[in-house]
Amino acid sequence: MKGQRKISVIVPTCDRPAFLREALASVRALEGPDLTFEILVGDNGSDPETLAVAKKFAAIHLKATTPGASAARNAGLRAATGNYLAFLDDDDVWLPGTLRPHLALLDARPELEGVIGQTIYTDPLLVPHGPPWPQDIMGNGRELLRRMLSGFFPQIGTTVARIAVRDRIGEFDEELIGGEDLDWLLRMARPHRLGFVATPCILFRGRPPGSYDALQRRRIGYDRRVFFRHAIPEWRIWTSPIDFYRAYSGTLMHFFRYFVDAAVARAARGERLQALRAITTALSIFPIRTAYHLVAPRPLRKAFLASIVPRRRAVEASQRAAK
Repeated sequence: MKGQRKISVIVPTCDRPAFLREALASVRALEGPDLTFEILVGDNGSDPETLAVAKKFAAIHLKATTPGASAARNAGLRAATGNYLAFLDDDDVWLPGTLRPHLALLDARPELEGVIGQTIYTDPLLVPHGPPWPQDIMGNGRELLRRMLSGFFPQIGTTVARIAVRDRIGEFDEELIGGEDLDWLLRMARPHRLGFVATPCILFRGRPPGSYDALQRRRIGYDRRVFFRHAIPEWRIWTSPIDFYRAYSGTLMHFFRYFVDAAVARAARGERLQALRAITTALSIFPIRTAYHLVAPRPLRKAFLASIVPRRRAVEASQRAAK
């Protein structure tokens, strides 16, 4: 690549200055003679330390007027002056090998508006769970679109896009508190203007298991909305109604698995009401699939029985069975 590229890096944040410091450090570490960054911190929190962290890394601090990551990203999107856009959530960090492979693909494929890459999922301490994901080559065009409408959710922190995309697809939907980044990326993918590079881009910091049930419940409806918003106009990519349903199932499967695992874990800890609520949420996602898990010899059935039988009776029954 010739010359120095300027990338506007948009970082939404809300009262997490310690995480933000790590994120911004990972951005500045990637600068070089071929690459410079305009860091735009969209802040809809109230912690005064956020401004100090932004100043330390020569970032532009922008106050977002409404809550949510979409509003914070939009504040940065409006102010961006770079040749390219990139994104990083405040609790994630970029890896050294990211960005430059994206730019190389954009140079080679002028019809593309943006490029996504791989994510390494980690625990809260940034210790990886496994290899970069996805492992298989996603391809471009129709196949990439199908995958994104069937359960593949690219992390926004793996994205580099040309600045011109801002005018064509617009801002993030501030009415969405879940799926807003997928919605934005699908606007590039639908006309086949989104590419993929098999490059590990970010360490994605996961939350502690079982710590965000309420957030997951709220997100279910938003992910449904995003799916139908984009899948119905693209009906020609589905070979049959069954094919369409499989894509829909793939979109919501991670929610189903989350609440099945949550029910099993809570029942094991004797948290009967929480377990039953998790089972109810799983039923609301996939009624038939959940009913099968409740009648078949599956962990969810055991969790359900443990939750509806009083703990004392369950212990007595277990003791009788042991004699």
